[in-house]
Formats: sequence, structure tokens, C-alpha cells
Amino acid sequence: MVVKNLEKKENGKLGFQVEIDAAAFEKAVNGAYLKAKKSIYVPGFRKGKAPRMVIEGMYGADVFYEDAIEELAPAAFESGIAESDARTVGHPAIVNYNVDESKNLSIEFEIALYPEVKLGEYKGLEAYKAPVEVSEEEIAAELAKEQKKGARIVTVEREAAEGDTANIDFEGFKDGVAFEGGKGEGFDLTLGSGSFVPGFEEQVVGMKAGEEKDIDITFPEDYTPELAGAAVVFHVKCNEVKENVLPELDDEFAKDVSEFDTLEEYKASLKAEIESRKSEGAEKDFKAAALQKAVDNMEVEVPDAMVDEQVDRVCEDYARNCAMQGFEFGQYLGMMGMDENTFRAMMRPSAANEVRTQIFLEACAEAEGIVVSEEDIEKEYTIAAEAYSMDVEELKKSISTEIIARDLKMRKAADVVAEAAVATDVKAEDAE
Repeated sequence: MVVKNLEKKENGKLGFQVEIDAAAFEKAVNGAYLKAKKSIYVPGFRKGKAPRMVIEGMYGADVFYEDAIEELAPAAFESGIAESDARTVGHPAIVNYNVDESKNLSIEFEIALYPEVKLGEYKGLEAYKAPVEVSEEEIAAELAKEQKKGARIVTVEREAAEGDTANIDFEGFKDGVAFEGGKGEGFDLTLGSGSFVPGFEEQVVGMKAGEEKDIDITFPEDYTPELAGAAVVFHVKCNEVKENVLPELDDEFAKDVSEFDTLEEYKASLKAEIESRKSEGAEKDFKAAALQKAVDNMEVEVPDAMVDEQVDRVCEDYARNCAMQGFEFGQYLGMMGMDENTFRAMMRPSAANEVRTQIFLEACAEAEGIVVSEEDIEKEYTIAAEAYSMDVEELKKSISTEIIARDLKMRKAADVVAEAAVATDVKAEDAE
């Protein structure tokens, strides 16, 4: 194979031609014929037995060219890249090919180049850092969560109220006929949970144990096709009304749910926990805001190929998560009311920003001379192994040192930006 016309083009792509001699091309064409002939029927011959020259006579001398070129292209492309010092991204494209009179093949390739980067300001950037304040309402909300965990459910002899649990029998009728899926017995319905069709729970409020009533409901337009927008009647019987009895907020409660002896001590610990949580969140948001400013200050033309690959990764992640939950990615998209093209278009802006961020971090790491040592890598493997409860050597089999090293380098570059950033208590939009 001979590589010719290797050049970086103005459109941000690398182009080159690879010439393949007639003997190698003929071998690939014959291989394509042998692979395809079994499925080709030619009158006068048994299926799969027609000679190559007969097939070429019927369909043209180039009938097997594309399959042959597809076979030769990967090695031809690699030979061209090997002669270039350029860094490429995405997948190569065959722009053109030509077979001369002597049956020599020439393939013209094109592939996107890794973009040139001009870093802007990335140190000393101002970014908003939220003040850490804990209100009495937030502490009360945490206490309420603990109260609910310790709540007792008791039967009450009164009308059902919002927040109560009503045990009900029900059956739905459309035009006087019971419809499928509209019947239940002994169902515990938490009133106000929104778990039933809109309008149902509100009409159960006020019912007592032993009471029966008909409830008029109109299904939403986006409901299942057979019931969408339909007016129906549910016959409901209330079997029992239960309420949650919360424990008293006192010292005994604090002893039951914590290591503290008094409610005040427990509340102080909750306040400290909330402060710590909010402080971590504020620090994380501050670092992210500073990094985004640094990314925005960078000048770079991101190739579409890099964004396409990132969108591919997002789709693969979604598909993997769907599979773990027992359904297909296509089903998820259907539930969301979109197809894959719509989903990809929706993901594209965030994918483009993610690519820009990775490009920035790589350029920043190079500008700062960031180096990842073997000791750094080993330490990271140890931390990850402990987090996943895995043996370090087993983890090394599934995650390469190259991936670990790159991740560490990117994080160190992000730290450079964060450590030099200046916190401000004024949001950018407020300043404007």
C-alpha cells in the first residue's frame, strides 16, 4: 500500500489517498465474490454455482467492488494514519475511490482532526459561591422525616382526611359497563398521594368506614387509548380509615432516633449535618461554575464527530441503565413520547459542552505540565477497589491504567482552575 497526498485541510480534516496494487485488489474482489455467490441466483445455474465472470457480465464488472473495498479499507486507513503525526477523532469516511485500467485501486479518505485550542483566562476567575445558612424550617423538615419513620398507623372512627390511608373496594364503569383494570379490593390508598387518576382521591376524602358512593371521573386525554378523555363512574366502598400517629418531639424521641439525650442536642446535630451537606454542595457548584467560565473563555472549533461520539456514549449509558431495570431503550423513549432522533437532538447541547470541557481540561493539563505518577494511579486503584468492594488486581483487569491516568489528569486540571478561582456571593445574573 502506498500513501499519497497526505494533507490537513481547511475544513479541519485530514485527507489522504491510499493506492492498492492490482493483485491485492483482485484477491479482495474474488473474496467478495466467494462470500456473496452462495446467495446469488443466475438462470441456468444452480443457486451459488454461477461463475464470477457470468455474474459480472450480468451486473457489471464492478459488482463486487464495494464489498472488496470495505474489506481493504481498514488496513488502508491505518497505513495512512501511520504516516501522519496528526491526532484524529471520529470515524473515517471514504470520499472517493478509483480503479484504473490496470485494476489498481485508489481510496481517498477523510477524517476529522483533533481541534486546535487557544486557552483563555482560566486562573483567578470569579464564581458564585452560595452562603451556607440553615433555617429552622430545614431543621424542622429533617425532624419531620424522622417522625414519619417512627409513625404508628391506627384505625380511626371518623371521616377520611387528607394524609389518611383509606382502605377501599372500587370498580369503574364506562357507559354502565365495567372496564378492564378498573377494579380493586382492600386497596390502601393514601389520600393526597396522587397515585390514582386526578379527581379520585379528593372525592374519597370525607368518607367513613362502611360508606359507599359513586365517584364521577373524567380520564386525562393522554391516558390509555381506550379510556383517554372518557367519563366514567367508580363505585367505591370505604372499609377502614387509618391515620399516622407521629411520636412526640421530645427528649425521649431524640433518644430513640439518635445518640443524643435531648431534643436540643439532636437538633444541633441535624443543623451541623445540613450545614455540611450544603457546604459540600456550594463548593461543588462553585468549582463547576469556575470551570464553566474557563471553558467559555477557550477558543476552539469542536468537530461534529466528537459531539456525535459523546451523544453515542449518552445513548449507550441510557440503554445500559434501561437494561438493568428490565426494559429496552426504545421502550423508555416511547414512554417519554419521543424517538431516538429527537432524544439525540435533545442531548446534543449538553454533549457539546461536555466535549468542550474535556478539550479544555486536556489543554489545561498540557499547559500546566500536569503529570500523573504510578503512585497516583496505584492510590486511585486502591480507593476505587475499596469503594466497589473489589480486589485491586481484579479491578485492574476491568479498568485500564490509561483510563485511570486520564481521569486523574483531568481532575488535576480542574483543581488548577478551582484552587485559583475567587468566590463571590453575587450571582452572575444578579450582577448583570
